[in-house]
Amino acid sequence: MIDSDINKSAVCMALLLKKERGNFKFVRGKLLIKSSNNNMKHMIKFILMLCVVFSLSGCWSRNDKTSYDPKLIENIVEEMAVDYGTYGAEANDRINKLLKKLAEEDEVAGTRWNEIMDLWSSDELGQPIHYGVLPDDLPDTDELCIVVLGFQLNPDGTMKEELVERLTVALNSAKKYPNAYIVCTGGGTASENESASEAGEMAKWLIEQGIEKKRVIVEDNSITTAQNAIFTYDILTSLYPSVKKLAIVSSDYHIATGELLFKAESILRANASGNEKLEVVSNAAWKAPSGSLSTMFQAGALIELFGDVETAFDIYYDNYDIHGLPLLH
Repeated sequence: MIDSDINKSAVCMALLLKKERGNFKFVRGKLLIKSSNNNMKHMIKFILMLCVVFSLSGCWSRNDKTSYDPKLIENIVEEMAVDYGTYGAEANDRINKLLKKLAEEDEVAGTRWNEIMDLWSSDELGQPIHYGVLPDDLPDTDELCIVVLGFQLNPDGTMKEELVERLTVALNSAKKYPNAYIVCTGGGTASENESASEAGEMAKWLIEQGIEKKRVIVEDNSITTAQNAIFTYDILTSLYPSVKKLAIVSSDYHIATGELLFKAESILRANASGNEKLEVVSNAAWKAPSGSLSTMFQAGALIELFGDVETAFDIYYDNYDIHGLPLLH
């Protein structure tokens, strides 16, 4: 990786500077050569330039690539997601081959998607579900943010029962953790009321129930769970730097998908594995009488996170043709 190359160039420069420390000095970041020997001056400058060039070009690493094909990366990610969405664990062998191919093309993308695929296939995803209120032992500070996932509004802009039930769980959790923030997510989904948004109605309801307005954050641009994750990440990391931990609130059938997407978004945004700015640490759910989200729906959502919105919506609306996939066997 480039970081390792820069470290190597730094070692090179350090050794050179130690050897020739009597012939130069630094003044306000500029290298001044004191030696009267022109050859020495040229040598030092030449070697320093080589160190910089090597660090940027990746010449010290046989496996590093300075460029890659974005379309190829997109195709690999999409094929992995659709394979797992269609076949589940039966596609593991093919997915492992695709992950290897991805890492060869782009090491960083390979690492990130390996983490995401491990997360997606884990039996622990979304487990355990906590009904009615968040569990004990979460931080009661502004480090914690309760993320309430929206639900489509009635045509007139009022909230459906399922959204009110999710908010009731969020309210119970907000009272239990009075120093936590609460993010309401969801854009305009009322067919006859363009001014209404899921998040706006949710925030209004929470404030009417006694939650302080300063605790309530509104994300009202999203229309999918993937967009909930993308836009919430943007708001929290740019405007609420104290927030480090997230607790997802939704209907029980939606918890695993919410956790997957918010964790995946943090992985995709991190500058290195393990350096994620936001961590999903818990959940609370309303026990819905019915409802489910398929693994294929989750595949579409991950593809949307990656940026291929058109393919994602084909999957959401069952227009994606899986017959173009290679056979597993």
